[in-house]
Amino acid sequence: MSYSNYGNSFQRNSPIVFNIIVINVLVFLIQMLFDGHGPVGVITNKLAIHHYTSQYFEPYQVVTNMFAHGGIAHIFFNMFTLYVFGVWLERVWGPKRFLIFYLICGVVAGLAQMMFLKDEIVYDPSTGQTVVEIGSALGASGAIMGLMGAFAYLFPNTELILLFPPIPIKAKYLVGVYAAIDLFGGLSGGNADNIGHYAHLGGLIMGLILVIYWNKTNKRTFY
Repeated sequence: MSYSNYGNSFQRNSPIVFNIIVINVLVFLIQMLFDGHGPVGVITNKLAIHHYTSQYFEPYQVVTNMFAHGGIAHIFFNMFTLYVFGVWLERVWGPKRFLIFYLICGVVAGLAQMMFLKDEIVYDPSTGQTVVEIGSALGASGAIMGLMGAFAYLFPNTELILLFPPIPIKAKYLVGVYAAIDLFGGLSGGNADNIGHYAHLGGLIMGLILVIYWNKTNKRTFY
């Protein structure tokens, strides 16, 4: 099978996942081209979500933050995970329901993280001046955690192979481990490690609520 045929098959069978990945990549390219060289680029700062009391907050950021990323590794692992879990779920639900699910989880994840963001005035020893350190969050991780939660609910005993280390683990245990890490990280460090733990947990919880609700009238849990 040629590469082009594979790409056409992916686009045809999972159009929402395909287009979400394309949008994320395009946005990331725009960030790299137009952000400049500051610690927080102009484009990234406008797309990322800020606390609602911040001068940088705009209502549209509850959506745009899930399509922007902070680096190549960030977008690579998010898009890889989106592909792994999203393709299966889009085939189970269909494009429309999948898109609704993804957007709801992403918005809730952004709002959850927003509540723990804050702008701080800090001293910069290199310049001898005080500067505003902008608290913001971005990335598709929260929406993707919602997908992982739904996948673990529908396919709990499906074995997945981790990238690091390359060992098999059932979906329900993998998501449980991630949830425990985020819960510990959120309670112990908050935003200190530069990871959106509350976004992950918000997206995961919202994803589980949605899939459980949908599954009440459509019993499609697979083992």
